[in-house]
Order: sequence, then C-alpha cells, then structure tokens
Amino acid sequence: MDQITLEQLKHLATKVRARVLKMTHRAKSSHVGSSLSIADMLAVMYGNILNINPKEPNWSERDRFILSKGHSGASLYSILAECGFFPINLLESYCQDGSHLAGHITRGVPGVEISTGSLGHGLSIACGMALAGKQDRKDYRVFTILSDGECDEGSIWEAVLFAPHHHLDNLIAIVDYNKIQSIGRVEEVLDLEPFSDKWKAFGWAVAEIDGHNIAEIQKTLEQVPFKSGRPSCIIAHTIKGKGISFMEDKLAWHYQQPDAEQLQLALMELGLKE
Repeated sequence: MDQITLEQLKHLATKVRARVLKMTHRAKSSHVGSSLSIADMLAVMYGNILNINPKEPNWSERDRFILSKGHSGASLYSILAECGFFPINLLESYCQDGSHLAGHITRGVPGVEISTGSLGHGLSIACGMALAGKQDRKDYRVFTILSDGECDEGSIWEAVLFAPHHHLDNLIAIVDYNKIQSIGRVEEVLDLEPFSDKWKAFGWAVAEIDGHNIAEIQKTLEQVPFKSGRPSCIIAHTIKGKGISFMEDKLAWHYQQPDAEQLQLALMELGLKE
C-alpha cells in the first residue's frame, strides 16, 4: 500500500474512533475505551507499516497482525473496512446475531489472522508464525498488540521467554499500556513495573513511546527490528478512551456503551457531525 501523510493518518484514526463509537452504540456492546486507545497505532500500522494487500488477504508474503486483546475487535474491524478488506456497510452488523463480526475478533473475516479474546494467547501464536517464517525463509514480519492487563497471564511470559531463544527478530510485540484493566488500575490489580526492564531481562529489544503520537509511532515502527537477532517490544503509553474527554482514563468505559446523547457529544469532539 502507498504511504500516506501524518495528517491523513490522524484523519484515519479519527474515522476509526467514530466507527467504534457508532458500532458499540448500535450493538449496545462494550470495550469502547479499549478500542479507542489503539486507534492511532492501528492507523499507522495499516496506513504505512504493514506489507499487506486488501485485495489478496491471504497473500503468502504479507506481514501478519494479531490483535491479542481481541475484545477491542471494533477498532480492528473498522481499520480493515477503511483499508478495503471488506465493505464499510458490513460494520453495521457488528456484534449482531448471525454476524461475521463478533464482539471479539474472529477469523473468517478478511484480514483477520486468528480468533482472539481469551487473553494470553496472541503472543504465543505470533511466536509460532514468526518461527515458521524463519524456517521457511520468508521475509514477512509478525506484529501483535497486547493489553497491559493481559500481561498478568503466565502464558505471555512463556512466549516472552521463547522468542529471544529462537532469535525471532521478525516479531514485534506492542503493549497497549493504558494502565486500566477490567477491574481497576493495573498498578492496583497486579503492578507490572518495572515493565520495560522485565522485557529487556528476557532478551527483547525494547522501546517506549507515546502511543497517541502519530509521528513517534511511525518512526519507531520503521526501525524494527531494533536489534538483529532479537524480537522487538514497543511499550506504548496510552489513555483508555483516548479522543473523547468524558471517556478518557475511566474504568467504566471498559464496559458501557455510549447512549444516543453521548454518541453525538463524542462525534462532535472528534469534529464530526454524525
């Protein structure tokens, strides 16, 4: 796909946020805040970083992307539709009975590599894909976005240990570090700090970024792998509910959906009329 400008990437992230709000409102579903916190990263990845072809979703040379935090599926479905993997109007069926667009990200939708949502599995699957790429002497890369709360899972740390041992420098793990998980703040539920040092101690090359700074996200992703022979970890400091003032850094928006009035207020904040 052709490169687009930073302003175009910002606009793409705004469109993703708007679609997430409309989808969750229509479906009366949850995980709005979790979807909004990764919109900027998805815009950069799908706008300028991933080597993909929407007209050929299963192209063998494509970069692979796994949304390990599958409860944020509304955001991934939105960016896939914006990039042309499937028609935009399919988003209207999100989380409805019989829809292909389930509430947690589901394989079978063009552009979706694997079903996720049972937390702790995405990084292990990504390791397998990256190892297969190495063994098959393919040039594709494997990217995955994890949630910070997901890093409570022991299976994550098994995969963190596995990847450097096998020199998977074609693997990039991005942690959406918005510091709120399902029942409270991360530091209160199970503190991850010193977070960066943990990844480094396991043998990863690590960068920390502002997960809402489009230019910084792109510059960082353009530099992977950070070190030859090592997997790359990007700890992205984000805000749950980013972009909507009354949703930002609020645990409640892990669960609730915007009502009609809140939807209109949110769209106005994004600079959109409807």
